[in-house]
Amino acid sequence: MAQQVKGEFEVKRTPEGGCDLGDGAVAGHFRFDKRFHGALDATAVVHMLAVGTEVEGSAAYVAVERIAGSLDGRVGAFLTQHTGTLDRGAPTLAVTVVPDSGSGELKGLSGRMTIDIADGKHFYSFDYELTQPE
Repeated sequence: MAQQVKGEFEVKRTPEGGCDLGDGAVAGHFRFDKRFHGALDATAVVHMLAVGTEVEGSAAYVAVERIAGSLDGRVGAFLTQHTGTLDRGAPTLAVTVVPDSGSGELKGLSGRMTIDIADGKHFYSFDYELTQPE
């Protein structure tokens, strides 16, 4: 049965060296350190690659995140994959749990997270399921 948790998180961004994509093209590389509050009580490390285009408002990013802590009282860690696109100012974002990445009491975790930013604060909504791994 699907569950949903919501809360707030803080994030600190640290620029890393750019990533050479060939022919002089470079993707920005950033590390984010997060602290989740609420039913997801955890810390996370994210590594993101981001690119822009010559068209204002068009860009994309991909990222991998490791979240470790507790989810509704269950202790463990899991990975998420981020895919974000800005299409002439119209954003889309998918944050998905990497299959079979849950450890500890979070084995069998699957789900999707949404992220909202309002008044400079970051909020998450996490729809998840926990099933027994095979």
